[in-house]
Amino acid sequence: QAQLVESGGGSVQAGGSLRLSCVASGRTFSRYAMGWFRQAPGKEREFVAAITWSGGVTYYADSVKGRFTISRDYVKNTMSLQMNSLKPEDTAVYYCAADQRGTLNLRDLNEYDYWGQGTEVTVSL
Repeated sequence: QAQLVESGGGSVQAGGSLRLSCVASGRTFSRYAMGWFRQAPGKEREFVAAITWSGGVTYYADSVKGRFTISRDYVKNTMSLQMNSLKPEDTAVYYCAADQRGTLNLRDLNEYDYWGQGTEVTVSL
């Protein structure tokens, strides 16, 4: 059974940093593109960042570009999201996802096949 488990969420003041991790198990995710999405209260889930299966190409939402960095570790079968200069508007539940089908549009949440349960991030002033 394929499974993604996020960790690293928490509460932080504006300007602080957090590092989210997503551990994949049950399948060899090294051939899957992976992404991070987030959902704030009362809002739709939105794209944050993605990384191709090779790790050679990354994508970011404009709102996080220059502040967040996505990476993956093929040995540990994990993906990470380093979040710096956090803002209150970054407050959300963050989800990791894996794309099995090799989609070209990694910004579209409907293209992902596996999802984690989410980890909550709260940024206060």
